[in-house]
Amino acid sequence: MITWHPTADFVNLKLRADFLKKTREFFASRRVLEVETPTLSAAAVNDPYMKVFSTIYSGPGKHYSKVLYLQTSPEFHMKRLLAAGSGCIYQVTRAFRDGEAGRYHNPEFTILEWYRVGFDYHQLMDEVTELVMQLVGDRIELSGVEHLSYAELFNCHFNINPHRTSVAELASCAMEWNLSIPETMDTNDPDPWLSLLLTHCIEPQLGLGKLTFIYDYPASQAALARIRPDNPPISERFELYINGIELANGFQELCDANEQRLRFDAENIKRQSVGMPITPVDGRLLAALESGMPECAGVALGFDRLLMLATGADSLVSVLTFPLDYA
Repeated sequence: MITWHPTADFVNLKLRADFLKKTREFFASRRVLEVETPTLSAAAVNDPYMKVFSTIYSGPGKHYSKVLYLQTSPEFHMKRLLAAGSGCIYQVTRAFRDGEAGRYHNPEFTILEWYRVGFDYHQLMDEVTELVMQLVGDRIELSGVEHLSYAELFNCHFNINPHRTSVAELASCAMEWNLSIPETMDTNDPDPWLSLLLTHCIEPQLGLGKLTFIYDYPASQAALARIRPDNPPISERFELYINGIELANGFQELCDANEQRLRFDAENIKRQSVGMPITPVDGRLLAALESGMPECAGVALGFDRLLMLATGADSLVSVLTFPLDYA
């Protein structure tokens, strides 16, 4: 028998519509412009561990047989708008990531992303708090807001400094916690080990009954965030957790085109080393950065996950109309 009904009931679908309405009201009251950007692009994310969907344009016109990528985030296009003088902007859109499916993942999902010109990332954390509380404050029992640095987090749980640690020290922690170590783990790079400890030992305890922001990540995990020249250097990045679930990822945005180009190149080298295909560097984004992008902070929030938390569901299936198995 073919299952054709939606997996989300209409109570949850109405809640989604209500959240979208309230989100737009939130940003309209702050005079943040709603924008739309392409889902298909000639460039793709260069993250070493992120898989992307691609398709081929069949014409007409000069782009016949051109490879196009379904965007994992609207970030690159939105930054081009910022460089063009848009001012503060936000977008609610669909994003796509291959190889991601499970309780908290669907290869096609809804993302809320926004950029605040003139904000620093601490101010943006405050605004994220305001939005989340307006949407779910009457649905989830939340006792308050907690801010912890990445260093405080690892010092508290493992008594180590994540900015100065070694693979040997991290491997020892993993063995003490009886974690299963993948055979493909890099024995020279601490980041996969930090990620293993974070996801398996710490994340389930984050944001229990409160909003927990983790901030100031290692410089090696900067992605598109600005790096502060501390000793050692620190990535001005944050993530938000509620009830053990990662909900948002934000940055003090990198505005330096030369530094961004170096990162893209390094990420493609890393992609190749782990057996991932090289992806095209976004030359238009680099040109936009060269022209001058204003100082700003930006954040991406998982809209489906927020709905899941609001409904008390234990899987995204309850808030999506037709997830992967039913698409």
